[in-house]
Amino acid sequence: MSADLDRLDLKILGRLQIDASESSSEIAERVGLSQSPCWRRIQRLRDEGYVKSQVAVLNREKFGESMYIFAQLKMARLNDEEREKFIRAIEDIPEITEAYTLFGEMDVMLKVLAANIVWYQNFTFRTLLRLPGVEDVRSTATLSEMKNTHQIPLPDL
Repeated sequence: MSADLDRLDLKILGRLQIDASESSSEIAERVGLSQSPCWRRIQRLRDEGYVKSQVAVLNREKFGESMYIFAQLKMARLNDEEREKFIRAIEDIPEITEAYTLFGEMDVMLKVLAANIVWYQNFTFRTLLRLPGVEDVRSTATLSEMKNTHQIPLPDL
């Protein structure tokens, strides 16, 4: 964490993580600051990259039944060009909501939003196993969501 952040900056970032649609005057009131200095701090935090983006988190249940499945991929050894082709391919698949490189037996983990298990079975054969360099797919289907947050813990000053 940067030494440039003080207690008020952290309070502002905490509020933004909870609800970025709050106005700067609402945030200012909640953190104990007047509106103009609060607005300037928010702008500085954005300019310095502490705020990566502001989005609306949609309620996926409103769009019908769905489940998350974590797919772990075993990859062939890829050169730089093949690796870039794989990354571009997964970026173009909207059902893949997150992707990580792993250290261990498997090489990549994908978080896939699936309509149901039958849909995912087809997705595996028609999409995942056809991605550049994929040799094997191991999947874990979720039964229920116990916690889902994008908030990162901020230190208390």
